[in-house]
Amino acid sequence: MTSSGTNSSGPSSGSSGPSPWAAAWELLVPAASAPARARGRTLQAALREAVRSGRLAPGTRLPASRELAADLGVSRGLVTEAYEQLTAEGYLRSDRGAGTWVGGAARAASPRARDLAPRPAGARADFVPGTPDLSLFPRAAWAAAQRGVLAELPHHALGYPDPRGLPRLRTALAALLARRRGVVADPERLVVVSGVAQAMTLLGFVLHARGVRHVGVEDPGSPEHGALYASAGIGTLPLPLDEEGLAIGPLETSGVHAVVTTPAHQFPSGIAYSARRRAELLDWARSVDGLVIEDDYDGDFRYDRAPVGALQGLDPEHVVYTGSVSKSLAPGLRLGWLLVPASFSDEVVERKRTMDLGNPVVDQALLARFVERGDYDRQLRRCQRAYRERRDALVSALEEHFPGTEVSGIAAGLHAIATLPDRYGPQNHFLERAAAAGVAVRPLAHYGAAAEGGVRLVLGYAHLSPSRIRDGVRWLAQAVRD
Repeated sequence: MTSSGTNSSGPSSGSSGPSPWAAAWELLVPAASAPARARGRTLQAALREAVRSGRLAPGTRLPASRELAADLGVSRGLVTEAYEQLTAEGYLRSDRGAGTWVGGAARAASPRARDLAPRPAGARADFVPGTPDLSLFPRAAWAAAQRGVLAELPHHALGYPDPRGLPRLRTALAALLARRRGVVADPERLVVVSGVAQAMTLLGFVLHARGVRHVGVEDPGSPEHGALYASAGIGTLPLPLDEEGLAIGPLETSGVHAVVTTPAHQFPSGIAYSARRRAELLDWARSVDGLVIEDDYDGDFRYDRAPVGALQGLDPEHVVYTGSVSKSLAPGLRLGWLLVPASFSDEVVERKRTMDLGNPVVDQALLARFVERGDYDRQLRRCQRAYRERRDALVSALEEHFPGTEVSGIAAGLHAIATLPDRYGPQNHFLERAAAAGVAVRPLAHYGAAAEGGVRLVLGYAHLSPSRIRDGVRWLAQAVRD
């Protein structure tokens, strides 16, 4: 069969039976109607996709160039060039006098890319902590900042950046952190990172190179720290808390010289380290020439008073300070900061350089502008108002539906600890009933705390509206009563 123009009705075949070639035909037809300049590239791309997807299986014989050109209504030279190009790339093979065949080098491609991003498990109400309200992201202000950055960013700034980060962003962040968190922030010792996770891994590599093989972590604490330090070849040693913070006695006898802490708002217990414990922790670091790694993950969010200043401000030579915009803007931005002692600065910067050659320039310039113009402060105030209202809604709902519940920890952050009266136990039974009702909750024991007889929950509320919080607590109460 020979078609005229681009109105081909199908591939030529020498027999009445279906040809393996027919399975790929629909991929090639658009090439015939492509603009003249793009027709050759379009035909080559269609043939590659037909081979990669498996529509043209290895060993399939392709039509002669004259036949395919006639069927598609294109020049024979176009088809010949496509055959030659794909033969050179390994998709096809050509035997002199025996035609052109699909080669065996290509393998069928996956039909689509999988999305491995964490997602809620479809719960009616999800109280799992750790996620801010992403609908609060300031899209209009961010878009305006982006337009401004793209208009003013010089061409040379798009080259490889300083591995520490753009000087403009380091200067803006240093001023912000000194003002809001009381840190000693020298822009020369501030490193822009893709979140606290990279900061921890970066420190892990530097500590490992110095011979450190174990760091202390809070117990209970973030379960991520173990995996992050393990990736750098460092083990973690859980150290207990008391009502004032990390217990000093076990720390002193542990033998570690570095410890990860969340002193402004301990995760997950919700306590703030006492002034006495902060001083004791620094005394320990000085006595062993050790390092306190301060994760200030939500230090800006305090609802009953001004936030307590960062520990780093008391001794910047023995405290590493890290934070990010994950709770204030969005975790998907992957932007954070790391302030290191002078004795660690060169090693951290060199490791950062070999790790990724620096963070994206446009994103850094955008955040710098956002901070400089006051947009970041406005965003923090907006989040504080919203999250305070949601915490109040959670406390009120617990009082109504679970009378006698104790909500512990300071009024801060994105989660609260709820200890329910004994009559709601045992905890395993409570969790089973909650899951059956479609309400997702996490027990405190999930984060390493010793299991107790009562029901102790870590309830995240920032990502839920006040009405959804009230509904979720009501559904939970109905589930455990039924």
